[in-house]
Amino acid sequence: MSVETELAMRAGPDDANPDDGKPDDHFFRFHSPHRHLGAVFGDDWFAQKAEAFARFFGTPVFLMGQTVFVTIWIILNVVGWTTFDLYPFILLNLAFSLQAAYAAPLILLAQTRQADRDKCHAVADAQHREDLHKASEEREMLANRHTGVLLEMVQRNTELTETVRELTERVETLTREVRDAVIAAKPA
Repeated sequence: MSVETELAMRAGPDDANPDDGKPDDHFFRFHSPHRHLGAVFGDDWFAQKAEAFARFFGTPVFLMGQTVFVTIWIILNVVGWTTFDLYPFILLNLAFSLQAAYAAPLILLAQTRQADRDKCHAVADAQHREDLHKASEEREMLANRHTGVLLEMVQRNTELTETVRELTERVETLTREVRDAVIAAKPA
């Protein structure tokens, strides 16, 4: 399974674009640079089927099925209903050897493909954390800049308020002087 396919499977319904049903780009923006990386063994039909088969080896269904099959095999040969593989069960040993000869490389293939996917995800997640940190620093710098501007505006407002107070006092003084001059100039 390719990284892109796996990411698309992880994308939930909230990540879908209602227009086209595809996941939004914001979900994949950190994984996009790694889409060109294919799995070591390819993304063709064989690689995908081999990986699925290798994953099946570790399931309870396989283990229980194999246990039942081996038990029936042994019972049929010990009881004597059939004699195609008598004790020491050489044919059964040969079947296990054949299974192990195919299972080991398939399991290694699945692990290698998963390690490649994990590495791509780790790189993308690290890039995401780095971008979040950078965005946080930018927001902090912007907040500091805005705080500086606000402090400067408060200082200017204080200066303007003081100037208005001085001008108001000066106008009041001049108004009193004009009133006193007008009263003094009036004939009695």
